[in-house]
Amino acid sequence: MSMPTIFVSHGAPTLILEDVPARAFLASLGQQVPRPQAIVAVSAHWDTDVPAVSLARKPETIHDFYGFPEELYRLRYSAPGAPALAEKVAKLTGAAHDHRRGLDHGAWVPAMLGWPEADIPIFQLSVQPGQTPAHHIALGRKLAPLREEGVLVMGSGSAIHNLRALVRSGDSSEPEPWAQAFDDWLAETVEKGDEVALADYRTQAPYAREAHPTDEHFLPLHVAFGAAGEGAQGRTLHRSFTLGNLSMASYAFA
Repeated sequence: MSMPTIFVSHGAPTLILEDVPARAFLASLGQQVPRPQAIVAVSAHWDTDVPAVSLARKPETIHDFYGFPEELYRLRYSAPGAPALAEKVAKLTGAAHDHRRGLDHGAWVPAMLGWPEADIPIFQLSVQPGQTPAHHIALGRKLAPLREEGVLVMGSGSAIHNLRALVRSGDSSEPEPWAQAFDDWLAETVEKGDEVALADYRTQAPYAREAHPTDEHFLPLHVAFGAAGEGAQGRTLHRSFTLGNLSMASYAFA
């Protein structure tokens, strides 16, 4: 059986410490998909001009955030890397090599929750915010053969990512209408497998500018969609909001 690909919304780094529905969902990732042989994490937090892959044998846990609780900085995810597989991904995609890059929180937060034993090899593939969503769908397509080898392509970003629109009061504010409208459009479009609409979301999605002032947190979804192969359709794994307008929607593609 071919491995599905997934896109997860990883939220704020503090998600791993919180009792919210999105954390409970991410803690179930290991039950949502077959056990992978390895994980290719495509995180919104590794941005490069051209695709790059990490070949570290023992990826360090990168705490790429500031001003958060000390408990977060003590967390370590000690899963091994997969240099040989990363080299294969580099050949499939033409990506550059990075022998030192570890795991940023877009990779280690969902991995730590989903596979806490840290016994599945994991490495990262970067996104290119200067390139289009169509570029990232095409990048994902080059990864499609990995599905037959039991490799999980995990895009990690945010279904909605507008930091200015967050509600930081700590209450359970309902999303504003614009956020709900974009989130509903995304779920419908993903489940249809509408590649044209996903690639052209800037003009086709309602409130696209409000949902994503910049592209980088949405592009991992396009890679995951592309990696599922031609004609892929999505399946909703989870939908919720946190911090008011931050969508935590996650999807599987096959």
